[in-house]
Amino acid sequence: MNELIKTFRRDNGQIAVDGRDLHDFLEVETKYSDWIKRMIGYGFSENVDFSVFLKNEQDATAFGGIRKITDHALSLDMAKELSMIQRTEKGKQARQYFIAMEKQVINGFKIPQGYSEALRLAADYAEQVDDLKSENKQLQIPALLGNAVAGATESIPVGTFAKVLAQNGVDIGQNRLFKWLRSHGYLIDGGRRHNAPTQRSIRLGVLEVRESIIATHHGSKPRFTPLVTGKGQQYFTNKFLKSPVAQ
Repeated sequence: MNELIKTFRRDNGQIAVDGRDLHDFLEVETKYSDWIKRMIGYGFSENVDFSVFLKNEQDATAFGGIRKITDHALSLDMAKELSMIQRTEKGKQARQYFIAMEKQVINGFKIPQGYSEALRLAADYAEQVDDLKSENKQLQIPALLGNAVAGATESIPVGTFAKVLAQNGVDIGQNRLFKWLRSHGYLIDGGRRHNAPTQRSIRLGVLEVRESIIATHHGSKPRFTPLVTGKGQQYFTNKFLKSPVAQ
């Protein structure tokens, strides 16, 4: 399969894009000399973003049937920007092609031959980036959680602690955290003191209780609000970091 847009290697080994071939592919109506002059005016520098060269073109009216025309060797970055500036479907195709080509050059692979291969390579690269981002996020969670609770001294409600965990990458909400605390023996499960801290958690100093009286149609009754102490915030954070089951 032929290249979507002609490219070649410059003397310094870098991949360059043929300016006239890009102009033809983008189906720009303005003649090449006027178009490239206007594009260069966007802030591109000669011998940095592009270089000028002469090439032969078949012309039956010229002496010997050949005439010299001016062309430009564009860097991949410049070619991508020019493609984006056009704001056309052709421009979008060209930009995606150059992005895929660039990634292949960086990773030492072959240059994609054609648009369909470029799209496939671009999709593969995007998937790799997503995987790396996900892995990096998981590696950051311990540090984020540690910073979030480091030096905590004030007791906070279980629901607030669940938000701290969620905001720092642990996928757990208030209801799931309450359930986990009950199933692991930190909160009483059922009865008059449902969700109050157990003697174990009080003895460890990780939970405490705030008692209040609420009025109902059947009279008043006590309400027990469990609070996670500063020590408890660090204690449970370590639990969640060490055991995926905790999440």
